Amino acid sequence: MTSSYPHESNSEPGLRSYATGRQYELRRGDALAVVTELAAGLRSFSRGGTLLTETYGDDQIAPGAAGITLAPWANRVEDGKWFLNGKKQQLDITEVARNNASHGLLRNSAYALVDESEHSVTLEATIFPQHGYPFLARHRVQYQLGDELGLVVRQTLLNDAREPAPFVLGAHPYLRLGDTPVEDLVLTVAADTRLVADERLIPRSTAAVQGETDFRAGQNIAALAVDVALTGLHFEAGKARHTLAGKDGRNVSLWQDEACQYVHVFVSTEYPGRSRAVAVEPMTGPANAFNSGDGLRWLNPGESFTIEWGIDYTPGSEG
Repeated sequence: MTSSYPHESNSEPGLRSYATGRQYELRRGDALAVVTELAAGLRSFSRGGTLLTETYGDDQIAPGAAGITLAPWANRVEDGKWFLNGKKQQLDITEVARNNASHGLLRNSAYALVDESEHSVTLEATIFPQHGYPFLARHRVQYQLGDELGLVVRQTLLNDAREPAPFVLGAHPYLRLGDTPVEDLVLTVAADTRLVADERLIPRSTAAVQGETDFRAGQNIAALAVDVALTGLHFEAGKARHTLAGKDGRNVSLWQDEACQYVHVFVSTEYPGRSRAVAVEPMTGPANAFNSGDGLRWLNPGESFTIEWGIDYTPGSEG
């Protein structure tokens, strides 16, 4: 494993400045993953030079939350408000346009190095007690390149508080298949149920998938612009797998373990330099879980909870 450090200035020849802090490069065979100090994010993952996730420049933070990890909640909390033992908790509003608290408390936090090896890196950040979330916890994230050159991610929340702490864990990777045109890409997600959300993207009910939210037989993403949470996932051997495939037989897939019973699919038309960008987000619970209780877990003092997800690549007959 190699790593690069940020500098105050890139005016001197040979110096590079990274808006996302220290960069950790994991290499194994033809696989390369770049992990950032900021938000323990996945800046890129590639095989044989083929990008399998969206990426961004050295002077940028992750556009559209690309690749960041999410704790102690994923997605949104309505009005940033929830109740703990009958007492109102008020989180900072970080999605001003919709008046929500979005994507947890560590999006703008640096993660410290815990352990590193040639094929893996483990980072950790502390969630300190604060208004809206009065608990002391740690979020630990390990990235590892496996024997089959797939990327495996383990996210662990550890409760250092003296009382049970509520949480939802998740991540926000965007999949791509190199430079394959968007018109040639089909997304398949084996999920039977969608969460029906209001204009603020807060779920209000559930329904069977239908139309552009039914990915079970695959959907061409060329004309899609969806932002939907799905559940009722199909697990095989403990994993649910979601695949972005091209016409040439190549595909990239994101899998998640049974701790993650939800996946959020976001097809963005606003990702810089891309006509469409496809976020496939593994989550233990949906938006507003702190209020609805859907998928919400409570971690007892001294305990930990881990989720696993990963990305695999099938190069096709010519790969």
